[in-house]
Amino acid sequence: MSRPALPPLALTMGDPAGCGPAISAAAWAALRHDPALAFYLIGAPHLISGVPTRTISSPADAADVFPEALPILRLDDVPSVAPGKPDKAAAPGIVRAIELAVADALAGRASGVVTNPINKALLYSTGFRFPGHTEFVAHLCEAAGQAANPVMMLTGGGLRVALATIHMPLRDVPGVLGDGRLERIARVVHNSLVHEFGIAAPRIAFTGLNPHAGEGGSIGREEIEIINPASDRLQAEGIFVSHARPGDTVFAEALSGAWDAVIAMTHDQGLIPVKTLDMWGGVNSTLGLPIVRTSPDHGTAYDAAAAATCKPDSLIAALRLAATFAANRQKAAA
Repeated sequence: MSRPALPPLALTMGDPAGCGPAISAAAWAALRHDPALAFYLIGAPHLISGVPTRTISSPADAADVFPEALPILRLDDVPSVAPGKPDKAAAPGIVRAIELAVADALAGRASGVVTNPINKALLYSTGFRFPGHTEFVAHLCEAAGQAANPVMMLTGGGLRVALATIHMPLRDVPGVLGDGRLERIARVVHNSLVHEFGIAAPRIAFTGLNPHAGEGGSIGREEIEIINPASDRLQAEGIFVSHARPGDTVFAEALSGAWDAVIAMTHDQGLIPVKTLDMWGGVNSTLGLPIVRTSPDHGTAYDAAAAATCKPDSLIAALRLAATFAANRQKAAA
């Protein structure tokens, strides 16, 4: 089997009490015959069961090992943890796995980072003070001297949906949409569609904030005063972004092929259609980073881990998308 042209992907272990160990093993079993999808797990071999594993000393060893065993870059500070029973003693190892994966990607030893789910509350005991993976990965990139402009995008069910706001009370959303936020996000999305998704001339839609996109101002004026002017400025730059489209129809338009991506104004507005169409196969991607980063679009799934019913679909999709991103970035750079 030939060695892939790109370095392997780095997969973090996530919370070892959650679904991470089980879905990592299942993903390797599903992908082991495709060298273009080679990855190595940063974690503890004793957490993996049901598949052969092999400890590696360097990411460069992963490609040769991958067809026969799950390559693991070993962390020695990870305790034995029972599925479904989170343990604060695992927190330093969880954080360390993310740090090592990002460092490998920044150094070119890994072609991208795929992160297994974490429980942020568990990590706060270590001094972790980030709202989530996205912000922590961006911080690590910036600390290494690399600019980061993170934007969350969910893919699944035939949709690509980026979010203008994430974990924010609805009452605060109108006050933050101006001041260049929409333009910044749209530029990042456009760049990703070109260089990571391989779409030469992307078509992006803004959703409206209000029902029926404000209905000409009779149900709110955010579309007229904020969203549509942002669209006009972007189109003047050569980036095609629509005026605000009604949130109850724009996703159907995207599924029909009218839009390559949708930028939703709020968290639930964007995630509801993706998760309804593909609850178990959706992928969370962080655009606007100097490295590739994807993740399953679900949490630690402690209950499923305890019951041994974890589904690997979303992790497999995340690994596939990360490999596509890395390959397309390479082509664009060439």
